[in-house]
Amino acid sequence: MIGISLENTQASRAAWVRILSLSAWEDLGAAAREIAEEPHYILRAPETGLVMLRGRMGATGAPFNFGEATVTRCAVRLYGGFEGHAYVMGRNSKHAQLAALCDALLQDPARTATVARNVIAPLEAKLIKVHMTQSAKAAATKVDFFTMVRGDD
Repeated sequence: MIGISLENTQASRAAWVRILSLSAWEDLGAAAREIAEEPHYILRAPETGLVMLRGRMGATGAPFNFGEATVTRCAVRLYGGFEGHAYVMGRNSKHAQLAALCDALLQDPARTATVARNVIAPLEAKLIKVHMTQSAKAAATKVDFFTMVRGDD
């Protein structure tokens, strides 16, 4: 679990925003079903656009434009004054709005623990499981070239 604490709110917020944006829409919708109807103002309605992806050759070379990605962003404000913002890959405006709502609720000290336990923890567990599955599949294709026999006689 990410360990949301009030002492280091910036690090915690970065962690939960990452989890909200990387989670699949189906998982977020299921985990946040109870809070989806929380009353809030929409500061910035969900809108879709493009962002430029940058890359580097060998992770150290000069940066270059790698391509573009579609993202959707949204901003909301709770009636208590807490603002939430979200950027998600793709065109799912519901995902962006619900992620922004969760971000706002997580900033409210009275709701942080509940939302972290009921929404963030299950999403994080699912992301870890998916990552481990993908890592295992990649590891299965690893070839150790140093153990191969050379053809020299």
